[in-house]
Amino acid sequence: MTTVAELLKLKDEQHRVPHTVSPEQMVFEVITLMAEKNIGAVPVVRDGKVVGIVSERDYVRKMELKGRASVGTPVSEIMTHDVKTVDSHHKVDQCMKIMTDSRLRHLPVVDDGQLVGLLSIGDLVKEAIAEQARLIEKMQEYIRGESY
Repeated sequence: MTTVAELLKLKDEQHRVPHTVSPEQMVFEVITLMAEKNIGAVPVVRDGKVVGIVSERDYVRKMELKGRASVGTPVSEIMTHDVKTVDSHHKVDQCMKIMTDSRLRHLPVVDDGQLVGLLSIGDLVKEAIAEQARLIEKMQEYIRGESY
């Protein structure tokens, strides 16, 4: 099974290193960034450490549905504080379990206390499909007698 480190290497340059924001930045800045970069979540970092994550879901639930203004509200007021993370040694299936059990769509990757990547559920599903295709190919080779 593929590791998170291997999966991060497969991501294109634009998505390999995640965009981050600070807790003091205004929500408007974050939603503008997410819209411009077509991303669904942004890790919140202070002094190089992940202290939260803010997602489109956070914005809708904590801002729009409550009629709050994004211009004057700091990210710290709407971010998810209890962030689940993985490290680069985790396997894709472990990440899928964490995301499924916790109903998450994004999972920060942290090595030695530093943010090194961000996985989306789409990244994991893509890799699971590719892994399945590789397994099917190996089985077909075995059936045809091409591999032992």
